[in-house]
Amino acid sequence: MTDDASSFTFASIGDLHVKDGQSGSLRELFQAISKSAGALVLCGDLTDTGTPAQAEILAKELRVCSVPVIGVLGNHDYESGHADEVKRILCDAGVHLLDGQAAEVNGVAFIGVKGFAGGFGPRMLSSFGEPAIKTFVAEAMNEAMRLENIMRTVNSRRAVVVLHYAPIVDTVEGEPLEIYPFLGCSRLAETIDRFKVCAVVHGHAHRGKYEGRTPAGARVYNVAMGVQKPSGLPYALISV
Repeated sequence: MTDDASSFTFASIGDLHVKDGQSGSLRELFQAISKSAGALVLCGDLTDTGTPAQAEILAKELRVCSVPVIGVLGNHDYESGHADEVKRILCDAGVHLLDGQAAEVNGVAFIGVKGFAGGFGPRMLSSFGEPAIKTFVAEAMNEAMRLENIMRTVNSRRAVVVLHYAPIVDTVEGEPLEIYPFLGCSRLAETIDRFKVCAVVHGHAHRGKYEGRTPAGARVYNVAMGVQKPSGLPYALISV
């Protein structure tokens, strides 16, 4: 974070898990964010089971948000097989959904992919053995490659990476050890560390830790709704 007068402050939150029949519960949150931040960044699992109806509810709630909204989808948003429809509904509502793209707000480039699982460090799953394992690892490698491809095209002085899955183990600490490999993958951090990045935001690890760093020192923030933030609010306020 920075307190520089020229810095840009954005709000970020993940894992809203909007459910069927839910209405009105997020409007105050989005109104407050509009008063305290220059943009809202959503880190996936925007819906609970990925239905168009749930996306419509979120789109309606976001109408009160008066700042740009940027986001990525999470694994829950794919659950019902309607991810394309969920994307369409949210994009029609003005959300800049990133899936291997970048969006710039006030000179800050937000670069987003969903990411994937696979584990961390020397215990990261390798592409060896059964075809099913190789397919799993290929998905993680593909997400990292898509992130790298778009980062190579971004020339902004300030870049923020937006993910759903965690790129480092530090910010999943607090979750059961047994599920660590399913919460993210170090391949994402390896890609991030090839570039100059101001901040990385992700969700997915509801009981994880708020802040950590990549091996090269990039700041990483777990902004899942259930994670305790320094502000005490459900969302993080990050200045870059």
